[in-house]
Amino acid sequence: METALRVDAVKLRRLAARIRLSATRMVAIQGLGYLCQAMSSAEIFAVLFGGGVIRAGYDRFILSPGHYTICLYAAAAETGLITAEKLASYGKDGSELEAVGTERTPVADLVNGSLGQGLSGAIGFALAARLAGEGRDTFAFLSDGELEEGQVWEAAMFAAHHRLDRLVVVIDANNSQVDGPVTSVTSLEPLAEKWRAFGWRVAEVDGHDVDALATAFGSRSEGGKPLAIIARTEMTGRMRAIPPSTDTHFLKLDKALEAAIVRELEAALA
Repeated sequence: METALRVDAVKLRRLAARIRLSATRMVAIQGLGYLCQAMSSAEIFAVLFGGGVIRAGYDRFILSPGHYTICLYAAAAETGLITAEKLASYGKDGSELEAVGTERTPVADLVNGSLGQGLSGAIGFALAARLAGEGRDTFAFLSDGELEEGQVWEAAMFAAHHRLDRLVVVIDANNSQVDGPVTSVTSLEPLAEKWRAFGWRVAEVDGHDVDALATAFGSRSEGGKPLAIIARTEMTGRMRAIPPSTDTHFLKLDKALEAAIVRELEAALA
């Protein structure tokens, strides 16, 4: 059984721009941080939280790469799950909104600081829902770099074996990790074929295309196999203001770059 999604693409693209703008202002507090993780995944979070995919307070959301919390906070603030005023505390000592998420992170049901563990946690939630006879969906957000962890593939094999058809994985495939491009560290390709070989249904889409993302999420099934959505993205989020030479894993945001990014995003929202 497919879940039809009727989305307002213009609204979701604007939401993605606002997510990026909020993330820029959060990173500007310290002048450096995980800004480009929000740039690459803004449309994914916009569709998940603003496109009617996740039923807030009922479905489960697992954020495997804990440094992506910046995008979660921005999306949560833009969709009313947390107050926008909280964003000003991002990354500060004692703040609930930590730069790398923990068990204190709001909105998500599980956040992993250590990479590669999120899918295992998501499987626990999906199995629990099945055993309890609940109609919850479980969504796990992964990054491509962490797929180098063997635990991810052990979990993928387990999920397919148990036919966890209410489990959805979405992968931000931006070809980036702390040591450089994923392709230069350990090649993951052919990525779609790997997930299929492990018994998953796969949708491979442009991760900056809200219509394509909505169609992929809408194809999740209540019978059959778990679904892996491979969202091909760029670390800059296709922002012209971010120079190609920028270290995008942990960006240093000076005043000039901040102003350029804000101008581009505000123009997109005008």
